[in-house]
Amino acid sequence: MSNAYAMGQAPMAQGAQPSPLIGMLPFLLIFFIFYFLLIKPQQKKQLEHQEMLKKLKKNDDVVTSGGIHGTIVNVKDDTVTLRVDDDCKLEVQKSSIAVLKKTHE
Repeated sequence: MSNAYAMGQAPMAQGAQPSPLIGMLPFLLIFFIFYFLLIKPQQKKQLEHQEMLKKLKKNDDVVTSGGIHGTIVNVKDDTVTLRVDDDCKLEVQKSSIAVLKKTHE
């Protein structure tokens, strides 16, 4: 037997297994990383979007998720009516409103 082997760690006793917590530690670490880097910011962004949709009112300039720019003329429970030109009005779902550009005072 060499001196290097004799000075190393003692081998595990036969039948002894590492703690299950040590085996799950990498998975727990990955979950926490995903939660704080992906899930939590997405939930915050979704909550802000829902708050913005609740505050929509007449004469707000908005952009839909399809890229249509318009001014709100009427707000209903689930839909808004947008004026996109002098003679053109569209009724769209509130959830399709992507950006509130500015408010006319």
